[in-house]
Amino acid sequence: MAVMKKVPERMCIGCRTAHPKREMIRIVRSPEGEFSVDLTGKKSGRGAYICRKEDCFNAAVKEHSFEKSFKSPIDAKIYDELRQQLFPSGATS
Repeated sequence: MAVMKKVPERMCIGCRTAHPKREMIRIVRSPEGEFSVDLTGKKSGRGAYICRKEDCFNAAVKEHSFEKSFKSPIDAKIYDELRQQLFPSGATS
C-alpha cells in the first residue's frame, strides 16, 4: 500500500488562499534587516509567501500585509525593488 506524502502549503499574504509551497514566492527579511526574494526557500530570516501574480503583490502592499508579516514598517522604495525583482517586465501573470 502506497503512502501519500503530504504536500506543504503556505498562505499567500495577498489573496489569503493556501497553495503548495513550491508554487509560492518567499520574501525574506534577513537578520540584518535587508529584504530580498528567496527563490530557494532556504535563506535565513523571517519570511512571507506570496502568489506569482502581480495582483496579489499589489493587494499585499495595499493591505500592509508585508508590514504585518515582518512586524516592521517597510519603505516604499523596498516595495519598488521587490516588484522589479518579481515582475521585471511589468506584465501581470
